[in-house]
Amino acid sequence: MPEKNLPDTLPKIIMGISGMSCTRCAASIEARLSKTDGITDPKLNFASAKLIFSYDPAVISLADIKSIISGLGYGVISRKSIFPIKGLHCASCVARAEKALKNTNGVLSASVNLANQTANVEYLDFISYRELSQAIKNTGYELLSEETPQNELNSSENAETRKLQQELTVALVLGISLMIIGFLPAFGGKEFIMFLLATPVQFWAGLRFYRGAFAALKNRTSDMNTLIALGTSAAYLYSLTALVFPSIFDSPLLEKHLYFDTSAMIIALILTGRFLEARAKGRTSDAIRRLVGLQPSTASIIRDGKEILVGISEVVAGDKIVIRPGERLPVDGLILEGYSSLDESMVTGESIPAEKKAGDYVIGGTFNQTGAFTYEAQKVGADTALARIIRLVEEAQGSKAPIQRLADKIASVFVPAVISIAILTFVFWLVFGPEPSFTYAALNMIAVLVIACPCALGLATPTALIVGMGKGAENGILIRSAVALEKMHKLDTIVLDKTGTLTRGKPVLSNLVSHTMDKDSFLTLVASAEQFSEHPLAKAVVKEAARKKLKITSSSEFSALPGAGLKATVSGKQILIGNANLMQSNRISLAEYQSEADKLWEAGENLIFVAADGKLEGMVAVRDILKRESQAVVAELKANKLRTIMLTGDNQRAAKRIADELGLDQYISEVKPEDKSRLVQELQDQGHFVAMVGDGINDAPALAKADVGIAIGTGTDIAMETGDITLISGDLFGLTKAIVLSKATFNTIRQNLFWAFFYNIILIPVAAGVLYLFLSHSGVPQSLHFFLGEYGFLNPILAALAMAVSSLTVVSNSLRLRRVKLNTYLKQ
Repeated sequence: MPEKNLPDTLPKIIMGISGMSCTRCAASIEARLSKTDGITDPKLNFASAKLIFSYDPAVISLADIKSIISGLGYGVISRKSIFPIKGLHCASCVARAEKALKNTNGVLSASVNLANQTANVEYLDFISYRELSQAIKNTGYELLSEETPQNELNSSENAETRKLQQELTVALVLGISLMIIGFLPAFGGKEFIMFLLATPVQFWAGLRFYRGAFAALKNRTSDMNTLIALGTSAAYLYSLTALVFPSIFDSPLLEKHLYFDTSAMIIALILTGRFLEARAKGRTSDAIRRLVGLQPSTASIIRDGKEILVGISEVVAGDKIVIRPGERLPVDGLILEGYSSLDESMVTGESIPAEKKAGDYVIGGTFNQTGAFTYEAQKVGADTALARIIRLVEEAQGSKAPIQRLADKIASVFVPAVISIAILTFVFWLVFGPEPSFTYAALNMIAVLVIACPCALGLATPTALIVGMGKGAENGILIRSAVALEKMHKLDTIVLDKTGTLTRGKPVLSNLVSHTMDKDSFLTLVASAEQFSEHPLAKAVVKEAARKKLKITSSSEFSALPGAGLKATVSGKQILIGNANLMQSNRISLAEYQSEADKLWEAGENLIFVAADGKLEGMVAVRDILKRESQAVVAELKANKLRTIMLTGDNQRAAKRIADELGLDQYISEVKPEDKSRLVQELQDQGHFVAMVGDGINDAPALAKADVGIAIGTGTDIAMETGDITLISGDLFGLTKAIVLSKATFNTIRQNLFWAFFYNIILIPVAAGVLYLFLSHSGVPQSLHFFLGEYGFLNPILAALAMAVSSLTVVSNSLRLRRVKLNTYLKQ
């Protein structure tokens, strides 16, 4: 192997590896990494499952190394954390914080969200919170521990909002006073009073901008604070110079005019924008706060025969919990005794109360309406369904959609570009501007600096995603990533599994046919053979036998035949149960039952043939009942030009009956589970954008293969880890709601991005003085003098107002998503 040209000092990594079964696994990982550029001396200890190596970050990233190991079929042990982060103000802040985290040795990935002020970080075990916190601190921000209690976060957030409000109040009062004094006739000491009023605004209320700009400067970069600090300082220092050294302004290039009111009002207006923006951004996460608020702080449990009240953190698995009318359930568990109806709408999106009795599973956070019951705690703390939902939604809200990449790229160069434009503006008007040219050049430069808004770019996507995903969670739609939400509105083909998706997934026995036994004896024989089978059709048979109170005999030598049936021994007879193909492959004739089978098939029944000792004994007809909403959902999808395809393991006739009843575009029958993924791939190869909708367990490969995998949940047994989107309640209307939500969210993002780009593209040139070219000859209309002055130069105060309004517009537009009605047709 050729020697690699690597630096002398490289980061050394200790990485935990999962999924290895023998030393050959370790050897194969070592061999693959040894051949990879940028990696040196990989050593993997099978016993400790620890991989030690050095790598060159300039050649290969840890994320790439993880992908290589995953491609070999093994896993990398890592942690994922959501850290609150303080001090973010614009898209440039986000880029700087992300870069700091990604450059920390041991971090696999990092995504910083401006809207909810969090950092989603995946990192290796040897990295500590202290190291991550220090990396962020070096960039001028503060990373809080993921263990920080919510009430402490809220308290910190409220304290910051109160401080901002105090600074805003002082800035507004003094700024407005300066404006009034500026319009008054000259009087003794007027200029000095204006200086006294402007100074605390500049250096107390505006201190946050200087701190932010200094932190950016230390990291050899710039952000929105830089623009504001430069713009207001220019106005303040210009005025201070005019006050202290008035003789300088004898030149025709200069105008002895004080702009203390301008610098103060710019700060006041930007603080106003930040305050309103903070209030509005807080409302984007209302859905998560409501979910968090569902869990009560205490629980009534029975210990040592006595009922006691304990804190929620003290509840452990196995505790018996007492629930009375009007109480919320603290954790997940199984009802031991009692009966009630529970409102599960905030967890599952299902508005109809669910009836619960002994033996039923219940979810923490749901609301008990009428009865009282006792249940056993089974999942507590972070393992409850509600905690998992909150965690997944928070992770999803912190993810980035592909549409955000353009905004991120522009944001990375935005502030330096604006500073360059401001400098060019100053130089241009200094040379070519009307007299006093220095004054106009300085004012136009200030206007450019304060009107530019990277905030709007940074908030356009995340605010809409946070509101959209929160809205989804409230309606039982669990969206795992921004990518999935973006893809949903691009779909043209919906592939639906039949059992458990279009149907209830609980087949019922509809007919028994035997020429050799009476129906009860035949049912007893079939149920005895199928009692150990997990197949839904087998369960329907066993359930019917139990309903009739038939005595099931013992069976032996049970063996499942995937995709075909089963075989077992009952009362010394070799029983074979399955489809027609299984009978034919075992040379068992169907001739005696052919005419009856044809009639049942024609009626759309699923037939199970039963043979004993090589001779056909009869057949069982089983039917799966459609969900009440399936027909309406399919009609809604088709009305919006979405192609609908059903996959089922049923025979062709049974599949056709369901397809005709629902009005599906296409159906594919007798599909084995392993074939579903291949069929999805074939559709994608034909150029279709495909969603696969299934139960999230048997359909896992197809869900993973599809452009969007949509898992049907079952309330408590939620397949959260399987699909890109999970419909928690199992209601198929969640599918159309998810598409409506996706379309609404991305329409909002497009509007936000259009506004952010339009605002900056149009108003930065206006601030730079482009209107002078059109108005210098004809003159500015008298009605526009306050806005554009004598020559068409934008008033810097109005530039600050426009900048404040831009961010608020984006956030307010995102908040409109909270009012979107998801139960309407897609075309509306």
